Amino acid sequence: MAGEPDNCKIAPVVVLGFHRVESTEAILIRKRKFRDTSLIVSWCTESFGCVQTVAKGARRPKSPFAGKLDLFFEAEISVVRSRKSDLHTLTEVVLKNPFPGIRSNYLRTQGAAYFVELIEICTERDHREPELFELLRRAFGYLDANNPTTRAVAHFETELARIAGVHGMKSVGEADSFPRGANSVPYSAAFALGNLFGRLPLSRTPLLKTLAAEAKKNSK
Repeated sequence: MAGEPDNCKIAPVVVLGFHRVESTEAILIRKRKFRDTSLIVSWCTESFGCVQTVAKGARRPKSPFAGKLDLFFEAEISVVRSRKSDLHTLTEVVLKNPFPGIRSNYLRTQGAAYFVELIEICTERDHREPELFELLRRAFGYLDANNPTTRAVAHFETELARIAGVHGMKSVGEADSFPRGANSVPYSAAFALGNLFGRLPLSRTPLLKTLAAEAKKNSK
Protein backbone atom coordinates (compact mmCIF):
# COMPACT_ATOMS: atom_id res chain seq x y z
CA MET A 1 0.00 0.00 0.00
CA ALA A 2 1.06 3.62 -0.41
CA GLY A 3 2.94 5.34 2.37
CA GLU A 4 1.28 7.72 4.80
CA PRO A 5 1.04 11.40 3.83
CA ASP A 6 3.19 13.86 5.75
CA ASN A 7 0.16 15.64 7.21
CA CYS A 8 -1.65 12.53 8.51
CA LYS A 9 -3.15 12.84 11.95
CA ILE A 10 -1.85 11.01 15.00
CA ALA A 11 -4.49 9.45 17.22
CA PRO A 12 -4.96 11.33 20.51
CA VAL A 13 -4.08 9.19 23.53
CA VAL A 14 -5.49 9.38 27.07
CA VAL A 15 -4.30 7.09 29.86
CA LEU A 16 -7.02 6.10 32.32
CA GLY A 17 -5.68 3.91 35.09
CA PHE A 18 -3.98 0.99 33.36
CA HIS A 19 -5.86 1.55 30.09
CA ARG A 20 -4.54 3.52 27.12
CA VAL A 21 -7.54 5.11 25.37
CA GLU A 22 -6.98 6.25 21.78
CA SER A 23 -9.34 8.31 19.64
CA THR A 24 -9.82 8.50 15.90
CA GLU A 25 -12.32 9.44 13.21
CA ALA A 26 -14.10 6.36 11.92
CA ILE A 27 -16.89 5.07 9.69
CA LEU A 28 -18.95 2.09 10.82
CA ILE A 29 -18.78 -0.57 8.10
CA ARG A 30 -20.17 -3.72 9.75
CA LYS A 31 -21.77 -4.92 13.00
CA ARG A 32 -23.06 -8.16 14.49
CA LYS A 33 -24.46 -9.41 17.77
CA PHE A 34 -22.05 -10.59 20.44
CA ARG A 35 -23.25 -12.54 23.44
CA ASP A 36 -26.46 -11.36 25.12
CA THR A 37 -26.10 -7.60 25.21
CA SER A 38 -23.07 -6.56 23.16
CA LEU A 39 -22.05 -5.94 19.56
CA ILE A 40 -18.92 -6.50 17.52
CA VAL A 41 -18.51 -3.38 15.40
CA SER A 42 -16.11 -3.00 12.48
CA TRP A 43 -14.75 0.40 11.52
CA CYS A 44 -12.71 2.01 8.78
CA THR A 45 -10.66 4.51 10.75
CA GLU A 46 -8.32 7.36 9.97
CA SER A 47 -5.64 6.38 12.50
CA PHE A 48 -5.87 2.59 12.93
CA GLY A 49 -7.01 1.28 9.54
CA CYS A 50 -9.87 -1.22 9.53
CA VAL A 51 -10.47 -2.52 13.05
CA GLN A 52 -12.93 -4.61 15.03
CA THR A 53 -14.23 -3.44 18.39
CA VAL A 54 -16.53 -4.88 21.00
CA ALA A 55 -19.22 -2.50 22.22
CA LYS A 56 -20.06 -3.94 25.61
CA GLY A 57 -23.71 -3.61 26.60
CA ALA A 58 -24.57 -1.81 23.35
CA ARG A 59 -27.88 -3.68 22.99
CA ARG A 60 -29.15 -2.63 26.38
CA PRO A 61 -31.94 0.00 26.21
CA LYS A 62 -30.03 2.59 28.24
CA SER A 63 -26.62 1.97 26.71
CA PRO A 64 -24.50 5.09 26.04
CA PHE A 65 -24.05 3.64 22.54
CA ALA A 66 -27.80 3.73 21.79
CA GLY A 67 -28.55 5.38 18.44
CA LYS A 68 -24.86 5.79 17.59
CA LEU A 69 -23.97 2.42 16.05
CA ASP A 70 -25.62 2.10 12.66
CA LEU A 71 -24.14 1.17 9.30
CA PHE A 72 -22.28 3.93 7.46
CA PHE A 73 -22.30 6.34 10.44
CA GLU A 74 -19.24 8.57 10.74
CA ALA A 75 -18.10 9.20 14.29
CA GLU A 76 -15.19 9.95 16.52
CA ILE A 77 -14.50 6.81 18.51
CA SER A 78 -12.38 6.03 21.55
CA VAL A 79 -10.93 2.55 21.95
CA VAL A 80 -8.67 0.56 24.21
CA ARG A 81 -6.59 -1.54 21.86
CA SER A 82 -5.93 -5.14 22.81
CA ARG A 83 -2.38 -6.45 22.97
CA LYS A 84 -3.54 -10.07 22.69
CA SER A 85 -5.97 -10.03 19.75
CA ASP A 86 -7.38 -7.89 16.97
CA LEU A 87 -10.63 -7.31 18.89
CA HIS A 88 -10.42 -4.00 20.72
CA THR A 89 -12.74 -2.40 23.29
CA LEU A 90 -14.96 0.50 22.24
CA THR A 91 -15.32 3.03 25.07
CA GLU A 92 -17.01 6.05 23.49
CA VAL A 93 -18.73 7.14 20.28
CA VAL A 94 -19.42 10.75 19.27
CA LEU A 95 -21.64 10.81 16.18
CA LYS A 96 -20.48 13.25 13.50
CA ASN A 97 -22.35 12.41 10.30
CA PRO A 98 -25.01 9.69 9.88
CA PHE A 99 -25.10 10.17 6.08
CA PRO A 100 -28.92 9.83 6.08
CA GLY A 101 -29.14 10.18 2.31
CA ILE A 102 -27.42 6.82 1.85
CA ARG A 103 -30.43 5.12 3.43
CA SER A 104 -32.93 7.12 1.35
CA ASN A 105 -33.03 4.47 -1.38
CA TYR A 106 -31.76 0.98 -2.03
CA LEU A 107 -29.45 1.98 -4.89
CA ARG A 108 -27.38 4.27 -2.66
CA THR A 109 -27.23 1.64 0.06
CA GLN A 110 -26.14 -0.95 -2.52
CA GLY A 111 -23.38 1.37 -3.72
CA ALA A 112 -22.16 2.08 -0.19
CA ALA A 113 -22.11 -1.63 0.63
CA TYR A 114 -19.97 -2.34 -2.45
CA PHE A 115 -17.48 0.37 -1.53
CA VAL A 116 -17.20 -1.09 1.98
CA GLU A 117 -16.66 -4.64 0.68
CA LEU A 118 -13.95 -3.42 -1.68
CA ILE A 119 -12.20 -1.52 1.12
CA GLU A 120 -12.30 -4.64 3.31
CA ILE A 121 -10.74 -6.81 0.59
CA CYS A 122 -7.98 -4.29 -0.10
CA THR A 123 -7.05 -3.51 3.51
CA GLU A 124 -5.10 -5.42 6.12
CA ARG A 125 -6.76 -5.29 9.53
CA ASP A 126 -5.12 -2.84 11.97
CA HIS A 127 -2.94 -1.41 9.20
CA ARG A 128 -3.01 2.37 9.16
CA GLU A 129 -3.94 3.86 5.78
CA PRO A 130 -5.45 7.38 6.15
CA GLU A 131 -6.05 7.77 2.40
CA LEU A 132 -8.47 4.82 2.41
CA PHE A 133 -10.51 6.39 5.17
CA GLU A 134 -10.63 9.73 3.36
CA LEU A 135 -11.63 7.99 0.10
CA LEU A 136 -14.51 6.21 1.83
CA ARG A 137 -15.63 9.41 3.57
CA ARG A 138 -15.67 11.29 0.25
CA ALA A 139 -17.58 8.44 -1.41
CA PHE A 140 -20.18 8.44 1.35
CA GLY A 141 -20.48 12.21 1.08
CA TYR A 142 -21.25 11.75 -2.61
CA LEU A 143 -23.80 8.98 -1.98
CA ASP A 144 -25.42 11.09 0.73
CA ALA A 145 -26.53 13.52 -1.98
CA ASN A 146 -26.47 11.50 -5.22
CA ASN A 147 -27.39 8.12 -6.63
CA PRO A 148 -24.36 6.05 -7.69
CA THR A 149 -23.40 5.82 -11.35
CA THR A 150 -21.01 3.57 -13.25
CA ARG A 151 -18.69 6.57 -13.54
CA ALA A 152 -18.71 7.07 -9.75
CA VAL A 153 -17.94 3.38 -9.18
CA ALA A 154 -15.09 3.50 -11.70
CA HIS A 155 -13.69 6.62 -9.99
CA PHE A 156 -13.73 4.91 -6.59
CA GLU A 157 -11.99 1.84 -8.02
CA THR A 158 -9.39 3.99 -9.78
CA GLU A 159 -8.60 5.93 -6.60
CA LEU A 160 -8.34 2.71 -4.63
CA ALA A 161 -6.00 1.24 -7.25
CA ARG A 162 -3.85 4.37 -7.03
CA ILE A 163 -3.59 4.03 -3.22
CA ALA A 164 -2.77 0.33 -3.61
CA GLY A 165 -0.03 1.16 -6.09
CA VAL A 166 -1.51 -0.60 -9.13
CA HIS A 167 -2.99 2.40 -10.93
CA GLY A 168 -1.88 2.62 -14.55
CA MET A 169 -0.50 -0.91 -14.74
CA LYS A 170 -0.16 -2.27 -18.24
CA SER A 171 -3.02 -4.25 -19.68
CA VAL A 172 -2.98 -8.01 -19.52
CA GLY A 173 -0.83 -9.44 -22.31
CA GLU A 174 1.10 -6.18 -22.71
CA ALA A 175 4.74 -5.78 -21.72
CA ASP A 176 7.46 -3.23 -22.39
CA SER A 177 8.70 -5.08 -25.46
CA PHE A 178 5.30 -6.20 -26.75
CA PRO A 179 2.62 -3.73 -27.82
CA ARG A 180 -1.03 -4.36 -27.05
CA GLY A 181 -2.32 -7.15 -29.23
CA ALA A 182 -5.63 -8.81 -30.01
CA ASN A 183 -5.45 -10.97 -26.89
CA SER A 184 -4.61 -8.21 -24.42
CA VAL A 185 -7.25 -6.72 -22.12
CA PRO A 186 -7.43 -2.90 -21.69
CA TYR A 187 -6.43 -1.57 -18.28
CA SER A 188 -9.15 -1.70 -15.66
CA ALA A 189 -8.70 -0.50 -12.09
CA ALA A 190 -11.11 -3.18 -10.92
CA PHE A 191 -9.19 -5.89 -12.79
CA ALA A 192 -5.91 -4.63 -11.31
CA LEU A 193 -7.36 -4.73 -7.79
CA GLY A 194 -8.82 -8.19 -8.33
CA ASN A 195 -5.51 -9.44 -9.64
CA LEU A 196 -3.61 -7.95 -6.70
CA PHE A 197 -5.92 -9.13 -3.92
CA GLY A 198 -7.22 -12.32 -5.51
CA ARG A 199 -10.87 -11.38 -5.86
CA LEU A 200 -13.47 -8.64 -6.15
CA PRO A 201 -16.73 -8.40 -4.20
CA LEU A 202 -19.48 -10.62 -5.60
CA SER A 203 -21.80 -7.62 -5.29
CA ARG A 204 -19.97 -5.76 -8.07
CA THR A 205 -21.69 -7.47 -11.02
CA PRO A 206 -25.29 -7.02 -9.81
CA LEU A 207 -24.51 -3.40 -8.86
CA LEU A 208 -23.17 -2.58 -12.32
CA LYS A 209 -26.15 -4.30 -13.96
CA THR A 210 -28.54 -2.24 -11.85
CA LEU A 211 -26.67 0.98 -12.64
CA ALA A 212 -26.69 0.22 -16.35
CA ALA A 213 -30.43 -0.43 -16.24
CA GLU A 214 -31.00 2.83 -14.36
CA ALA A 215 -28.93 4.78 -16.86
CA LYS A 216 -30.86 3.26 -19.77
CA LYS A 217 -34.19 4.07 -18.10
CA ASN A 218 -33.17 7.66 -17.39
CA SER A 219 -31.98 8.21 -20.95
CA LYS A 220 -35.43 7.56 -22.40
